[in-house]
Amino acid sequence: MSKTRWITTVAGAGLLTLALAPDAGAQTIKREPITPMSDVSGGASFKAYCTACHGIGGKGDGPAAKALKTPPADLTQIAKRHEGKFPEAAVRMTILGDPNVPLHGTREMPLWGPVFRSVDNDQVTQLRVRNLVQYLSSIQEKH
Repeated sequence: MSKTRWITTVAGAGLLTLALAPDAGAQTIKREPITPMSDVSGGASFKAYCTACHGIGGKGDGPAAKALKTPPADLTQIAKRHEGKFPEAAVRMTILGDPNVPLHGTREMPLWGPVFRSVDNDQVTQLRVRNLVQYLSSIQEKH
């Protein structure tokens, strides 16, 4: 009997758990509530909420990436895609879920604003997002 590998990623109002059976190639998705996290640093938030899809290095190669219809963005190339300037406000609005910001492409990416607000107050959510944006700025590849 084969072992099942579990991958967790966040989507919508809660976590999605993808069960990947290596032998059968089958995937199932189960919604689970998000777990509150007291560390609001950018690195900790990225690791907890972004790496499943975007990967540890932010290149879009996380373990859940293959299960998505649209490949996750390479987050180390944001500045490059914007003529060398990191667009802080647009990145913040994309994370929060502003529907008028097409930076990320499809809305397969979770609307993090409501997800974060479901476990944090608005002030903590804003701090978490600010720190996450600063973290993303810090991982931009230099060209």
